[in-house]
Amino acid sequence: MVFLELFAMLIVILIAAEVFTNALEHLGEKLGISEGVTGSIFAAVGTALPETMVPLLALLAGTQNVATNEEIGVGSILGAPLMLATLSISLMAISVWKRRGTQGHLRPERTGLTRDLNFFIAAFTFAAVAMYVPHTLTTVRYGLGACMVLIYVIYVMMTINASKALVEGGHATEAGGEMFLCKTGLPNNMVVIVIQLVLGLGLLIAGAKGFIHGVEAASHILGISALLLSLLIIPIATELPEKVNSILWIRKGKDTLAFGNITGAMVFQGTLLPAIGIMLTPWEPRKEVVLGIAMTLLASIWLRYLVAKGGIRVWHLLVNGAMYVTYLVLVLS
Repeated sequence: MVFLELFAMLIVILIAAEVFTNALEHLGEKLGISEGVTGSIFAAVGTALPETMVPLLALLAGTQNVATNEEIGVGSILGAPLMLATLSISLMAISVWKRRGTQGHLRPERTGLTRDLNFFIAAFTFAAVAMYVPHTLTTVRYGLGACMVLIYVIYVMMTINASKALVEGGHATEAGGEMFLCKTGLPNNMVVIVIQLVLGLGLLIAGAKGFIHGVEAASHILGISALLLSLLIIPIATELPEKVNSILWIRKGKDTLAFGNITGAMVFQGTLLPAIGIMLTPWEPRKEVVLGIAMTLLASIWLRYLVAKGGIRVWHLLVNGAMYVTYLVLVLS
């Protein structure tokens, strides 16, 4: 029953992602904003709500076992960017492998992607260093958490400021089809768009909340720690929206939206979520945690190198998928 519940929550999240993506494209088109803002901020933050809710719910209203709550919190915080930087990026490339070929090009807007990766690598390195700050230095730890929040605020301001030039350069958001609620006869206006967005987000949060309930029982059944289970299993549910949204967009040729959705979520999860972990959990450098951080940074630096080199091909991103498999082998052995 536990695993059946987990599977059911995955289906809920899958449906929610389609509803949310559809409404988001129409919102971006109505507001006349760039694909970078729509993907890196609106889609990234919206679909990141489940993985934000999981650690918060675990730490503030989880199980009666405080240690388990903290393990679930840390695991879900660090497992999310790990999966995005490795498996999610790779699945996105695999989805267009047949159509574009192994040597096929992926063409996201470079300035926005570069900005996303620069902010993420810097912030996540900062979060890794924070693990080695003694617990007795409470003021320092809270100061580091506040700095992480400030980094994200600066990132959002820079992304929005770049929007106008990108729209003029041909990177405006365009909806790819009719909005779902409009198929019932409702008009395509801002009120209906917001209603569908709220509906999609509600399903996302419900799916994530339902997933938490099965984690502790599943960890006992499988005989592994809640921390390791959270690092590996929870991101499958909480990151599914980003994976599905990006796959849908890249198959439509909307590479900027597809990449921005993932890398924007990485910035969100590499700043605000670690801030929660630094301030509310022990945030200690356990082996599986340090290995996960190292693999996440390695995958991000590889992607940043590809952008600087001048082009991303489909096979390049299969390397990111191989990094995730390598992590699985190492931690499970």
